[in-house]
Amino acid sequence: MARYQLTEEDLPFAREFMAAPIGYHSPGLQRVLNRMRGPHGSFKYVLVVKERYGLWQLGRLPARRGAKIELVAGITYTDLIDAERDIFKRRWRDLTGQNLDPYLSQST
Repeated sequence: MARYQLTEEDLPFAREFMAAPIGYHSPGLQRVLNRMRGPHGSFKYVLVVKERYGLWQLGRLPARRGAKIELVAGITYTDLIDAERDIFKRRWRDLTGQNLDPYLSQST
């Protein structure tokens, strides 16, 4: 079964996410998020709570269920919105091989 693949046609949804990472998402953005949250590769990025409501660390969830989450040294966040945006960009890069930042700076 072929899985939905992210393309440049999904860039408007990336911009939508960057504008409002938390809350209601359009059906198109929800499709993108479902793809990002599904299985792919040997790991996926996650947030690990270090201090409730105040400090998060970047982690890598292994492909094998039950294996230990690997903490990424030196990458912590004090703002949940910034953390969500960073993980979205990392997952985009993992799925497409492209850095999202140059596309986000382009006008629509």
